[in-house]
Amino acid sequence: MLEFLWGAIATALSVLYTAIFGLMAACAAMLGRPHAVSLITRLWARFILTTCGVKVTIAGLEHLAGLGPCVLVSNHQSFFDIFAICALLPGDPRFVAKQELGKIPVIGYTMRRGGHIMIDRAQGGQAIRRAVKIARAGYSIVVFAEGTRFSDNRVHPFNDGAAWLAIATGRKCVPMAVSGTAGFFPRGARVVRPGRRMRIDIGAPIDTAGMRSADREPMTRELEARVRALFRSEV
Repeated sequence: MLEFLWGAIATALSVLYTAIFGLMAACAAMLGRPHAVSLITRLWARFILTTCGVKVTIAGLEHLAGLGPCVLVSNHQSFFDIFAICALLPGDPRFVAKQELGKIPVIGYTMRRGGHIMIDRAQGGQAIRRAVKIARAGYSIVVFAEGTRFSDNRVHPFNDGAAWLAIATGRKCVPMAVSGTAGFFPRGARVVRPGRRMRIDIGAPIDTAGMRSADREPMTRELEARVRALFRSEV
């Protein structure tokens, strides 16, 4: 009962944080301050993690040291994957997200103006061109390569968009596995189970120099295999 009460209060506070920080970020985006948007987003995510009592372990940060802008390719289990990446990963990452998020008031506006890439399957070419533009502007891009959240504690087959983006921009691809979040806030959950642990494991980067479009499929399968190897069914 106490855990449920904590979870209910933490969830309600997280919604409040989202409203407050979302308005702040929207103002920064309106003023053309993308780095301020990133700072506000980082604070928002840290508030949520702290309030929910989520402990995050990160391994492999040395693979990002001195790497510069890259394409981070991950599995996806829960919204807490996003919170942890925003709060704790170095740099100024941008996300590839579904077009549906762009329809949410304030959040959609902030994401579009803040440099995130909204994917509309009916206009895939336009989304890819925007992703290439954002990557070439010096941002790292996070791609959840399964295409959606899966909360069955398994890594599912990857789409080839991340490999395509890395090859098109010449950026290195970094495999990244997020583990544990399906256990305390799976897809469809309304209340978080607080006080849990999650983990982010970052693998060695894959160089895309010299690769061509035809290399997308083997590159995708290599990324999927590396993320599977990094993923932990228990945290």
